[in-house]
Amino acid sequence: MGFLAVPGMCRRRLLRGSALLGGLNLAGLGGCAPLSAGRAGTHDADRNARFADDTASHLAAIRASKDRIFDITVCLRPFRAAGPRIEAERVGDTLVVHNYGHGGSGWSLSWGSSTMAVQIACAGSPRDVAVVGCGALGLTSAILAQKAGARVTIYAREFMPETRSARATGSWTPDSRIALSTVAASGFGATWEHMARTSFKTYRQYLGLPGTPVEWIDYFILTDTPLDGPGASPHPPEALAFARYRDRISDLAPRPELLRAGSTPLASPYAYRSETMMFNIACYGHTLMTDFLSAGGSLRHAEFFAPSDIAALKEKTVINCPGYGARALWRDESITPVRGQIAWLIPQPEAHYGVFYKDVNVLSRRDGIVVQAVEGGDMKGYGNESETPDRGEAERAVATLAELYG
Repeated sequence: MGFLAVPGMCRRRLLRGSALLGGLNLAGLGGCAPLSAGRAGTHDADRNARFADDTASHLAAIRASKDRIFDITVCLRPFRAAGPRIEAERVGDTLVVHNYGHGGSGWSLSWGSSTMAVQIACAGSPRDVAVVGCGALGLTSAILAQKAGARVTIYAREFMPETRSARATGSWTPDSRIALSTVAASGFGATWEHMARTSFKTYRQYLGLPGTPVEWIDYFILTDTPLDGPGASPHPPEALAFARYRDRISDLAPRPELLRAGSTPLASPYAYRSETMMFNIACYGHTLMTDFLSAGGSLRHAEFFAPSDIAALKEKTVINCPGYGARALWRDESITPVRGQIAWLIPQPEAHYGVFYKDVNVLSRRDGIVVQAVEGGDMKGYGNESETPDRGEAERAVATLAELYG
């Protein structure tokens, strides 16, 4: 079976729903861009459109059946209405630099956010630095602190791949539940852009490495109505005004394109294609752990229950990256859990793409095919701290995906 393509649509309308659940990676959807395929009158544009249609028609079908579900995982995204907490405070004689609260953008913003945290922590050139947490933010903070000249020890209850970060979707979603537009500080947009661009540039270093820790793939969106029409949206209006900043980085990826009708074997009136950056977290997490340890880093199992526990560490400079754990550890009630569940299908190397269809987000990673129900947009799972897998939700999502290949 083959597949489809994505257009220059209103990014906000699309991201208002599915993209921000941490499933869609639509960095190329800047503003309301003109459709890039099927409407141009030049010879080159027509030729490119035919080529796009042809490549879309040769995609392998995903074998979507509930008996191919080999795992169901749940993670809690740590959302803060004001945006991530990246600031320092003193706890006794210890300098603690916080780096948590990234919502669904932890992996995507990790290098940029950690760069800011490490600059604060290492301003006094400490010889020894402790990092609390071994997820996306903890690992990148530790590696950057090493590069700044510090001797680094990571303290954590779980190490990668047991952390919540390891249960993420793995797509480039830098403004997924990053803040509320009504609460974030006026200058946060510029800060976010700096973090996003720094992270994006750093990920370039991981492309093409053994195991493919980071790669670009095609991402397809199937809809019954055009995504650039008046009032178009994959989901109903959200109850909260989540901040949207993708327009600031619309130059980082090509604009999406609309495939002409009938160019794919899938029965969908509108088929859009984009290109997205994807993290194969099993390999990427292993790569980060290897980089940290090979540079002399140390790992220590530890569980902290209060700030005073952190202040008791021998290191007097600490970068605090506990993710959702900050709610209990730091008594930070500004952290809101956002539950996200993934049903994992057996990997299919030949089905190398992502797709969004009827509120189901799919990403074919090297370690398995991510199938995620995203109805309700960013509000799905908001305030829900349950990490118990829901088999019924997983099977319904897989059954919906199976309709595409019926």
